[in-house]
Amino acid sequence: MTLHYASGGSAAEIATAGFNLADVQYVSQVNALPDGMKGLVYLGEHDGVTSSFIDKVTPFIGNPNVFGFYLSDEPDPTGKWGSYATAANLKAESDWIHSHVPGAKTFITMMNLGTDGSPSYMNPNDPAHAAYNPANTGIDFYGIGYYPINNTSAPDYTHIDKMVAAAGEAGIPIDKIVPLYQAFGGGNWETSAGGKFVMPTAAQEQAMIDRWAALVPSPAFDYTYKWGTQNGDTALESASELKAFFLQHNLEGTHAPVSPPVSDPVTPPVSDPVGTPTTPPTHVGTPAPTAPAPSGSDHVFHGTRGADVFHATRGNDKYLVNNAHDKVMEAPNGGFDKVAASVSYALTAGSHVEQLST
Repeated sequence: MTLHYASGGSAAEIATAGFNLADVQYVSQVNALPDGMKGLVYLGEHDGVTSSFIDKVTPFIGNPNVFGFYLSDEPDPTGKWGSYATAANLKAESDWIHSHVPGAKTFITMMNLGTDGSPSYMNPNDPAHAAYNPANTGIDFYGIGYYPINNTSAPDYTHIDKMVAAAGEAGIPIDKIVPLYQAFGGGNWETSAGGKFVMPTAAQEQAMIDRWAALVPSPAFDYTYKWGTQNGDTALESASELKAFFLQHNLEGTHAPVSPPVSDPVTPPVSDPVGTPTTPPTHVGTPAPTAPAPSGSDHVFHGTRGADVFHATRGNDKYLVNNAHDKVMEAPNGGFDKVAASVSYALTAGSHVEQLST
């Protein structure tokens, strides 16, 4: 049975639209997942089996609610457009997880290293070889996507065919592909043609999913990008028509809807679940000057009652701070990052956060 993943929403939120694979980062979130829901743990790691990688994975060993690990969003074999990652380092991570967390799956989203019209997943530095595939990374699943709904041209769903064909040419089998579905629009994101993304209608979403179903029947899971709103856009959380559509779609073939937890844990990172980097998971657009295009690695972090340390990612992150002793440290060039504080709060020196509001 295909699982359904939405990036960025809490377990309680995504359950209302029938999603049963949650975007998580903390053990507390995984432990609180309701019956029928699994967690895909976002790591944001691409440098091999480092101490950071081991520290992130180890707490999840033996947890039955873990479906797998989202190693990295759009790793870049060139380092020109995203975080540089070698196939060897990703293979080391995937192999370590398979050895230490039996049954857990590994996942990345793929960067389109070509164009919309002529996509490619081959390594530009070594054109005869794929950037990443099962043979050179050992990774289980690969997120492939194209966002076809925009305000500059009619939807061209044949781009999805081209993406799937390019994945095959790069040695990624059909059963290893995870389809990415567009569920956002508006805001400051730009398409490669300089236009704006538009929130799909239910009919357009159905056409998108039908196209994917003809090409990639029965994937292990699908990835809807995205649940949460960012940079003025509209996303699934505020789109009642699409939420109703996905509820029906996601519950087809299942026995019962997922029951949300009584008390939801810290909101997981966005990822986009799908995505998500400074470009969307499908590399479809150039970011506006002050707002990088959306990605499956964009995160929303909620503070707990204690003094929290928020770990850096490379997406467009939002931190909801509720303790004056919380510490936020973002990575340099890590996206457009915001802190919204409900208490008197000052940013730590060198935090690399672009916006603070109280």
